[in-house]
Amino acid sequence: PLSRRSSTACMAVADLLRDVKLDLPWLAEGDAPASNKVNIPEHVQRVLERPDAPHRQSESEDRVREVRTRATTAAADAAALRGMLGGADDERAWWREPTDMPAGGRPVTKSEPLRVLIAGGGLAGLITAAACHAKGMKVAIFEQASSYAPYGGPIQIQSNALRAIQRISPKVFEELYQAGTVTADRVSGLKIGYRKGNKLAGLYDRGDWLVRFDTIGPALEAGLSPTIVVDRPVIQQILVKHGFPDSTVRIKSRVSSYDDLGEGRGVKATLEDGSVAYGDVLVGADGVWSQIRKIMHGLGDGAGGFAASGAAGGALDEAEARKLARDTVRIASQALRRFSGFTCYAALAEHKASNIEDVSYQILLGSDKYFVSTDAGGDRQQWFALIREPAGGVDPEPTEEEPQPKLARLRREFAHDANGDRNGNVWDPFALELINATAEADIKRRDLYDGAPLLDTWDARRWLSPWAKGPVALCGDAAHPMMPNLGQGGCQSTEDGYRLAEELATIGHTRETGSALGRYSRVRVLRTSIVQGVAQLGSDLLVDFDLMMTIPIIGPFFLGATQLSMPWILRFLYTPEF
Repeated sequence: PLSRRSSTACMAVADLLRDVKLDLPWLAEGDAPASNKVNIPEHVQRVLERPDAPHRQSESEDRVREVRTRATTAAADAAALRGMLGGADDERAWWREPTDMPAGGRPVTKSEPLRVLIAGGGLAGLITAAACHAKGMKVAIFEQASSYAPYGGPIQIQSNALRAIQRISPKVFEELYQAGTVTADRVSGLKIGYRKGNKLAGLYDRGDWLVRFDTIGPALEAGLSPTIVVDRPVIQQILVKHGFPDSTVRIKSRVSSYDDLGEGRGVKATLEDGSVAYGDVLVGADGVWSQIRKIMHGLGDGAGGFAASGAAGGALDEAEARKLARDTVRIASQALRRFSGFTCYAALAEHKASNIEDVSYQILLGSDKYFVSTDAGGDRQQWFALIREPAGGVDPEPTEEEPQPKLARLRREFAHDANGDRNGNVWDPFALELINATAEADIKRRDLYDGAPLLDTWDARRWLSPWAKGPVALCGDAAHPMMPNLGQGGCQSTEDGYRLAEELATIGHTRETGSALGRYSRVRVLRTSIVQGVAQLGSDLLVDFDLMMTIPIIGPFFLGATQLSMPWILRFLYTPEF
């Protein structure tokens, strides 16, 4: 696949550069420039001081309590299945009744609207349901998880996704913005994890800035709202409450198969419990291991699996997560997904970061690993430790000698003591500041997979309709799983939901569903492919940033190009039209 070849090429270039790097001790001596340590440089300060930009205000004790309480309450509501389909309502649900429809289909009217079935109740499914409901369609969501349990902490809703949500439902937008914490009011960027460089390529102390940028400037240029971060269960409950009617979501309901009834008569979806659902459209929003995608593209029998993210991932206990890590290797080979080369440890630390007033998002870079942290609101930090290693690995089980195996490993990987990590690198203390503020039980681990940015097929039909076939379409991670370093996975899923509903809203007759869904996928595939590709390339290069610090001309040029490109990347992402 193209994505695998590009990743291999990046690694080959990195190996070549390692062979030519300058490793002379006297070149690495001296002091790093003081400007590398300034959190907010002048070019960022000028933007943050604009009168139309949000200005950082420290969170009060009341605000911290409000954010944390809202998250706890939302998680409890999700666990109590509030707003979910069940009991008598389930037995008489509209989707259980097959429609007596003639060949050729039926007109779509206000009294007989389009009926949309959605497989998957993560962010992509919830947004798509809200968008379709706002256009007057009937919607039903089938979520495979037994409960809505948070995985990976809060979600950054960036400016482009906020615009999509605002267009879908002003009420949902208002509720999310009130619940969220603005992160666009401070600096973001890349740091070096440990001392690196030389007199010819530049000297950097551990924790020095390599690239600094703001996210508010491009948003203001496009007339968009500043990026916010909101807890996942809060987003779920706001959408369940304000996005569509009660009893729209049915849990413990995995779509195992479907049949295109043909000639505009819609689709019949069969659930694992034997229930059958009838609709005019089926949307596969069921994650990276999508069962709908497996059926649509005729993939191997093992290609559909349990999603370890979104609504489902938080419901996994440690034993299930271990089994899933091993099973995923097999599933990926059948599903034609790319292993990124990284395993990811993730957690939400209830800790006020030492640089919280100046920095909202930062990445500490190192050899074969990097550490990402972002403000999560409520004096908390969401962090990710990405380490390059083969797929399918698991941590040792706790023992009396080592009761905290995940924390023990992470403390070694990002060591701040004199011995440093396994390469002898002494890391900036910020990584351990967050790791040590986290309980072992709160750390989740999973291998990261994504997909080819462009279609890896010569099938002409799929190029004309990349994510759709007949009355069935894909969205979110089912269509375009991507690496997390741009924070755009959920944002692109949100754009998908908006655009899909816009196209479905043009339908006047059910025989038009196939062309509308094909049009949706053609509109979306190029933009998401670019975002996927940038995220993929960026992740592959991040672990070789430290290598650049030792190479004259190439290192400074690469850093300069990255600094100059960030505003343009953000301008591409933060568009009001998608």
